[in-house]
Amino acid sequence: MPNTIKRCARTSLPTTEGVLFTTGASAQVVVTNILLTNTANAAASATIKFGTVEVLSSVTIPANGVLAIDIKQVLESSEVIYGLASAAGVRVHISGMEVTA
Repeated sequence: MPNTIKRCARTSLPTTEGVLFTTGASAQVVVTNILLTNTANAAASATIKFGTVEVLSSVTIPANGVLAIDIKQVLESSEVIYGLASAAGVRVHISGMEVTA
C-alpha cells in the first residue's frame, strides 16, 4: 500500500458545522496535525469532529493566536471531518498520511 502525505483541509472554519474533508472510498487517512489560527482581535472557539466524535470541543483560540495539535488518529474510508468556529476569522490546517489499497 502506498503512503502519501496529504493536506486534508486548509480553509476558514464556517460558523455552522461544515464538511472539511472526506476520506476516499478506498483509502485510510492517519491525521497527524491540526493547526488552528485566529486572525480576529477577539478570542474565538472551534470544534473539530471526526465523524460524530468531537476531537476538539469548543477550544478557545486567543485573539491573533495559534493552537497546534499533534495527533495520530485513523479515519476509515468515506469518513468525514467536520468543523465550525464561534466567529469568522478562524482558519484550520489539517494534515496527515493517506494509505490506499
